[in-house]
Amino acid sequence: MGCCNSISGGDSSANRIVRWRSTGIVALRDSKLRAIPSEVLVVDSFVRTLDLTNNKINEVTPEISRLVNIQRLVLAGNLIESLPTTIGVLQSLKVLILDGNRVTNLPDELGSLYRLEKLSITGNSLTCLPKNIGDLCNLLLLNVSDNKLKSLPESIGGCVALEELQANGNFIEELPPSVCNLLHLKFLSLNNNTIRQLPQNLLKDCKALQNVSLHDNPISMDQFQQMKGFEEFEARRKKKYDKQIDSNVMMNSAGLDEGLDLR
Repeated sequence: MGCCNSISGGDSSANRIVRWRSTGIVALRDSKLRAIPSEVLVVDSFVRTLDLTNNKINEVTPEISRLVNIQRLVLAGNLIESLPTTIGVLQSLKVLILDGNRVTNLPDELGSLYRLEKLSITGNSLTCLPKNIGDLCNLLLLNVSDNKLKSLPESIGGCVALEELQANGNFIEELPPSVCNLLHLKFLSLNNNTIRQLPQNLLKDCKALQNVSLHDNPISMDQFQQMKGFEEFEARRKKKYDKQIDSNVMMNSAGLDEGLDLR
């Protein structure tokens, strides 16, 4: 496996391994790495956090499966195009960050990460999400903004713990009806898509929903206000922020403005 001068020198491989075994934290940000160093895999079950942000890694080795106790895997700002199917072995993983890579698809094995609480994969080239993403029953946050998604899978309704869903900057035209099953959803952000309507029962069924952001979508204010449960939704929002809706809330031609951004 490749490494670079920035993690060698005075800090020997042996010293690093001892330190990583002791702390469980492997932090190699901005190290000009082109691959995951083999010495990281030597530490295997001791690793709890692996942060490889801002390197030049273009492939995640299948041997990542050796890190069986890892809880946080941060690979943001690299050149990664895909994940190995062995990612599904990481049953302790709670946080997976892949922002700013070149990922075009995610393996179905991702659905095996039943302890996963945060999945962020912004600024990639995803065209779809795994159909079994709904198996992530403990997922709290899903951020798939700035990809090439045209839709979200119907199975997303299985992410029953989900509190925050961000899918800004895609090509999404509508949401699957199953989003109405997300009873814990508090924050929904869909800016810069092509959404013309939302599931009619979204506001009615998602009784925890307090924030909706729909900038730069063709949906109209009238449509939003006429949805079932709109008044109750407004009451929740007002209660949360303890303030009145701005009296000059208006719609522009692109979508809902800041007043109905509902933040």
